Amino acid sequence: MNNPDDINYGPLNELIGVWKGDKGIDIAPEPDGTENNPYYETITFEAIGDVTNAESQVLTALHYRQVVRRKSDDEVFHDETGYWMWDESAGTIMHSLTIPRAVSVIAGGKHNGNHNDDGSVVLEVSANINDKDWQIIQSPFMRDNARTTEFRHRITVGNEKLSYAETTIVEIYGKTFEHTDENELRRQ
Repeated sequence: MNNPDDINYGPLNELIGVWKGDKGIDIAPEPDGTENNPYYETITFEAIGDVTNAESQVLTALHYRQVVRRKSDDEVFHDETGYWMWDESAGTIMHSLTIPRAVSVIAGGKHNGNHNDDGSVVLEVSANINDKDWQIIQSPFMRDNARTTEFRHRITVGNEKLSYAETTIVEIYGKTFEHTDENELRRQ
């Protein structure tokens, strides 16, 4: 790894730092319908440098941790860690994540280097349980009781603001459910 200060993080550069937001809404499955959880959170993205894979692929990477608390009781209900990676030569963004429910995701997407009119950058990644490239791994319990089949994540970041929309398709309680999370955060 090289010195993180000398690295070009491409479209990930705007993520670096600490972000806080209190406008989150989590729409989660319940046995008898849905649960709406207003939340606040902190996401910390740290530059870690670059890595070379098989002496030919160079990735720049950020490590992150996301801690989410319900507004109703101030309890942590989501704690996630992982990496955002940029493969400049392939124009690919990758997002690997793990949550302490025995579920891990490696999602990916193309990025063309374009910015929105306001200078913000859009990062979009996805994974599917049947995709040969971008997959979802889960424990036997989760596979049999709360199976995740699809993951989509879209972040818009720029001008000291980060907003995201994340959708996870889950087979739970005898139905297929679209579990969504959205929030708007500000750089601290």
